[in-house]
Amino acid sequence: MARKPPRWYFSFRSPYSWLAYRDLMDHHPDVADTLQWRPFWEPEPAMADVLARAGGDFPYVPMSREKHRYILQDVRRLAAERGLSFAWPVDRAPRWEVAHLGYLVAADRGLAREYVAEVYRARWELGLDISDPLTITTIAAELDTDPRGLADAVDDPSIRERGLAALLDISQDGVFGVPFFATGFDKFWGLDRLPAFIDTLRATAYPTTPAEAHTPALAATGDLGHAGGCG
Repeated sequence: MARKPPRWYFSFRSPYSWLAYRDLMDHHPDVADTLQWRPFWEPEPAMADVLARAGGDFPYVPMSREKHRYILQDVRRLAAERGLSFAWPVDRAPRWEVAHLGYLVAADRGLAREYVAEVYRARWELGLDISDPLTITTIAAELDTDPRGLADAVDDPSIRERGLAALLDISQDGVFGVPFFATGFDKFWGLDRLPAFIDTLRATAYPTTPAEAHTPALAATGDLGHAGGCG
């Protein structure tokens, strides 16, 4: 069986995923260049139903209020340690598919990295609502690309089909939260596990050349413990 390439599953929803992104880009850009970048988001009921009928599943456990408060404190500390500005966003009507399916379109346009950077900045540094297509339209303007197809990717049947394929891939890969890192069959969950992942990756001497085209992924809000990770 062919060895699976190194990959990391990220979510715009997760503050720990944002911090892992910053650690990768600020301190390990060579590693970031070797990885498949796979978005991970919580599907809306319609997509979740289609996923279930296709044989996939999605681990979901509502987060307790106590854990939510802890994460807010924890992320403030971690951001301060990194010298990062941080604003906790207020999500009035979260639709995580808006930003994450938009990523697929941005990747098609050769703007995957730029889009990730702008969406993370919008959500975690400016406190904006990335479920609002107007926010994605503003990001498209920042990237000098047509907002059509990007801000409304959630309504495109062909993009939704690719999103379903992504959810099935991640279900099969056993991803239950983010940030999630994998190389071969070795898996690492949480911001705290990033150093171990990098050590493992370097020890296996995986070629430091750009990975194959991005393929997307799943979603979660699973309250499955804490290692600097969440859904």
